[in-house]
Amino acid sequence: MPIQKKIPTNEIVLKLSQMMVLMNNEHRLKIYYKLAALLRNKFTLMDALDRIWMIESKDGQSPDEPMAIAVAWWLKELEKGLSFSTAINGWAPIREKLMLSVGDVSKLEKALLNVIKVSEGSNKIIKPLINAVTYPLMMVGLSLLIIVGVGVYMVPPLMEFAKNAQWTGSAKSLVSLSNFVKVYWWTFPAVLGGIILIIYLSFANFTGPLRVYFDKCPPWSLYRMFTGVSWLMSLAALVESGTPISKALQSLRQNSSPYLKERIDSALMYMQNGDNLGTSLKKSGMHFPEDELIGDLEIYSELDGFEDSLNAVATEYLNTSIENIQKQASMLNSFALLLVSGIIAWVLLGVFDMQNQVQNAM
Repeated sequence: MPIQKKIPTNEIVLKLSQMMVLMNNEHRLKIYYKLAALLRNKFTLMDALDRIWMIESKDGQSPDEPMAIAVAWWLKELEKGLSFSTAINGWAPIREKLMLSVGDVSKLEKALLNVIKVSEGSNKIIKPLINAVTYPLMMVGLSLLIIVGVGVYMVPPLMEFAKNAQWTGSAKSLVSLSNFVKVYWWTFPAVLGGIILIIYLSFANFTGPLRVYFDKCPPWSLYRMFTGVSWLMSLAALVESGTPISKALQSLRQNSSPYLKERIDSALMYMQNGDNLGTSLKKSGMHFPEDELIGDLEIYSELDGFEDSLNAVATEYLNTSIENIQKQASMLNSFALLLVSGIIAWVLLGVFDMQNQVQNAM
C-alpha cells in the first residue's frame, strides 16, 4: 500500500517550505539530477518523483522535510494534468521554470541537465565576484575606522598640549577632521551605506544611454559580465531544447531586471527586422554582453549548427568572464590598498606636524 504523501494545510508552513526550497539551490539541483537520471532509465515522471519523495521523506518517516513537501506538491499538481514547469511554480526560480517549460516530457531530462549546467555556470562566476567586492569594501571600512579613530582618540590629546595654537598645514587638516568626527562621526557609515545601497540598486534598475558608459568600469562592469553569462547560458539551453531563438529571448525577458529587459528588447527589435542575434546585439549599441562575444555570435548565427555553437560560445564566455573579473578584482584591490596607504601617510604626516607645532608652542 503506497504511503500517504503529506502536504501541510497551514499556509504559513507551506510558504516557509517553499522559501527554504527556493533558497537551497544546491539541494534543488541534486533533485533535478536524480530526476534526470531516473528519466534516462525509463522511469515515468510520476514514478521518478515518487522514488525521490521516498528518499527525501526517509521512507515516509520525515514527510515534513521541505524538499519532501515540495516533491509531494509537484506530484499533486502533475496528477491534475499540469506540466512539470507549472508544478514547480513557487518552488524554483523563474529562470528554471522557463527552462523546464519544454512541453514534451521526453525532453525534460535534457532540460533538467541544462538547468544544472546553467546554475553551476552562474555559481562559478559568483565566487570571484564576491572576492572582487569583499576586499575593497573591507579596505574602505578600514579607512573609515582609521579616520574616526584618529579624529576621536589620537588628535584630541595633542590639541590639549597647545590649546591656543594656530594650526597650519597637515596638522590643521587633522584638527578640522577631529572637530568634525567628534560631532558627526555617524555621517561616515551613513554615507558609505548610502553609496553602497545606491550602487546596488543601480545594478538592475539603472538604464538608458548613460548606463552603457558605466558598464565599462567596475562595479557595473562586473554586474554586466555576471548578467551576460547567466543570460547567454540560459539562452543556449533554451535554444538547445528546441525553442526558437526569438521565443527564447521573449521567455528570458519575463521577470528579468529593467537592465536586462532593455538589452533584450533592443535585440528583439532588430531581429524582427530580419537581423540575426549577433547583428541585433551589435546594432543595439549597448555592448552587451561584450563586443568580442557579439562578433562571434554575428558569425555563428549565419552557420549551421548554431545551437552547438551557442553552447560553446556561452561556455567560453563563462571562462573568459571569470578571468576578466579576477583582473578587475586585482585593480580594485590595488586601488583600495592605495587608498588606505594614502590615508595612513596623511595621518602620520599630520601627527608629526602637530607634534612639531606643539613643541614650538611650548
